[in-house]
Amino acid sequence: MQAVTATRLFFLQYPKTIAVVTLTGVGLFGLKKWMAGGVCHSKARLDGKIVLITGANTGIGKETAVDLARRGARVILACRDMDRANNAAEEIKKKSGNDNVVVKKLDLASLQSVRLFAKDVAANEARLDVLINNAGVMCCPQWKTEDGFDLQFGVNHLGHFLLTNCLLDLLKQSAPSRIVNVSSLAHERGQINFDDINQKINYNPWRSYSQSKLANVLFTRELAKRLQGTGVTTYSLHPGVIRTELGRHFLPTIPLWKRVLYKPFSFFIKNPTEGAQTTIYCAVEESLQNESGFYYSDCARKATAPQGRDDEAAKKLWDLSASMVGLTPSQ
Repeated sequence: MQAVTATRLFFLQYPKTIAVVTLTGVGLFGLKKWMAGGVCHSKARLDGKIVLITGANTGIGKETAVDLARRGARVILACRDMDRANNAAEEIKKKSGNDNVVVKKLDLASLQSVRLFAKDVAANEARLDVLINNAGVMCCPQWKTEDGFDLQFGVNHLGHFLLTNCLLDLLKQSAPSRIVNVSSLAHERGQINFDDINQKINYNPWRSYSQSKLANVLFTRELAKRLQGTGVTTYSLHPGVIRTELGRHFLPTIPLWKRVLYKPFSFFIKNPTEGAQTTIYCAVEESLQNESGFYYSDCARKATAPQGRDDEAAKKLWDLSASMVGLTPSQ
């Protein structure tokens, strides 16, 4: 009784304070909800369908796998670290209630690994309904792939470029099917440096990352043109700013005082489930069936930066990428 009386007295004595705190709380909740972005509301089922997701052992790839497994799909986790991938598969099975989740080894930094993986999928899977090119690295040091390419361009673009091309026949046979490329808002700062595609001169982690994300957008655009009439559609997207492991190379480079200032704002950053929504939307939303080659954010189509709509650059990038990965018409 005394506690109730004290509470009443507090409200009577400090009404303005209570009002400010309440409004602030409501405002912060609203801001967090707004930052969470769009939600995929599609109830589409994927029973009998097969979905392949690269880098699905963590972050938004893992959350995407959970959602699509819940919809009844057979989900293939294409990952480099098999221990982590197997652990993730067990967790996805438990969360989704679907035991049809399998793991296959894929190292996107190795063209040989990509080819072996694609050969295995083509030989052992009856169909492929959705390919989600999700894996990526961000702002890492000047590392190289097994084949000598800039790691960010090699993993984020070239590995997925080769993988997609190697699986196109299976995707066409399974049509209507979809290819979803996880890009980033960073593409807006990107430029394709055709004269130094591997960023050998004056390497900058952000410039390399932005180039690779722009490559995702241009690849999607050119791929859509080449797939017209096949029943295979393509989509690129920005998932949002998310609390995942993607920033593991970037965050340690930030001065401590900036990290301290950043900490309170992390409350408003998307969690992996929220960050996976646009990927899921592009994979299942029924209204997108007749759209192809476009870019999405917060579960809605958005305009890319002007350089993301450069058809000449998209064609030039395709030809260069095909040459770099040794792609031939027979592949």
